[in-house]
Amino acid sequence: MDLSLGDSTTLLRRRDHLSRQRISAFLTALAVAVGLAVLGPMTGTASAATCAAGWSSSTVYTGGMTASHGGRNWQAKWWTQGETPSSTGSGVWADQGSCTGGSGGGDGGTTGCDHPAWVAGRAYTAGDIVKYTNGNYYKASHDNPGYDPVISTWYWAPYTCTGGGGGNPDPSGFVVSETQFNQMFPNRNPFYTYAGLVAATKKYPAFAGTGSDTVKKQEAAAFLANISHETGGLVHIVEQNTANYPHYCDTGRPYGCPAGQAAYYGRGPIQLSWNFNYKAAGDALGIDLLGNPWRVEQDPAVAMMTGLWYWNTQNGPGTMTAHNAMVNGVGFGQTIWAINGSLECNGRNPAQVQSRVSKYQQFTQILGVPTGGNLTC
Repeated sequence: MDLSLGDSTTLLRRRDHLSRQRISAFLTALAVAVGLAVLGPMTGTASAATCAAGWSSSTVYTGGMTASHGGRNWQAKWWTQGETPSSTGSGVWADQGSCTGGSGGGDGGTTGCDHPAWVAGRAYTAGDIVKYTNGNYYKASHDNPGYDPVISTWYWAPYTCTGGGGGNPDPSGFVVSETQFNQMFPNRNPFYTYAGLVAATKKYPAFAGTGSDTVKKQEAAAFLANISHETGGLVHIVEQNTANYPHYCDTGRPYGCPAGQAAYYGRGPIQLSWNFNYKAAGDALGIDLLGNPWRVEQDPAVAMMTGLWYWNTQNGPGTMTAHNAMVNGVGFGQTIWAINGSLECNGRNPAQVQSRVSKYQQFTQILGVPTGGNLTC
């Protein structure tokens, strides 16, 4: 049927009116759907965030980096290494709330316990996970040629997994907490870590583990006070006077100086020096420090172990080890004899002696124990 112009105009208006109605209805339905989507989560329980990669005591974190630990995500406020994420302590970590799932890993991650046994001398790359001889698991933090996970904490970090076996060594058994350690050494070099110190104590369990709780803390304070003095507050890793470097090679020893005449300068918390000391310490620790003395300035745990080796086994210029001096109640002054003897004692250098004593007094106060007698030498 033919339509007049008027009829055609009317039809177009009706179609336009119907289109506007359909569009209006669609927009109304869309608004309702969006509203429900927005309101829905508010009426339910908010789901936890996904866990970031697990915190590792050997990993360096800088401001803004995140890690999971204890079922929560944490964000580093500034540079940190070896400081367990917590709402207390140094305050370096900001709590980002609870989390679930995620990639895990590190000290706080989870995975199946089907990792291969660690093999000495086998090359490992960062990220490899192994089962150590003590039944615990470790994750390679850095590439290494098969270093011992218990000794080389720079290259390995404890790793927790589920599915049978495994574990996560807890450093809290040491008489000095991580918070107290940080309080003692607020400006320390990042090389010197709490994790490295705790790992070293496993090699010498009698250190700060003999006698009453007071004696244990006194010995820990005495050791830390002496190494604080030796390193300027755990700041210096190596001897600062490089002119002395060639003087520490005793060529009369049958094993000589295979790493070079100038390779046996002072390193670590007690500034281990001389080729014969590197040989003796390496033999005691099961590490070739005569051939590779640089391990002492590269691995925080090895560095601390050399300090504890001397402390627990060497009389030095004194008449007893520093360990025996503390656990037998002889007094802090005898630890100075064992380390530097007549160079400082008997009035030779009273300022140096007082520096050590002052640190010992400060550290025993932090640990809440008396100093005991015989502080000077």
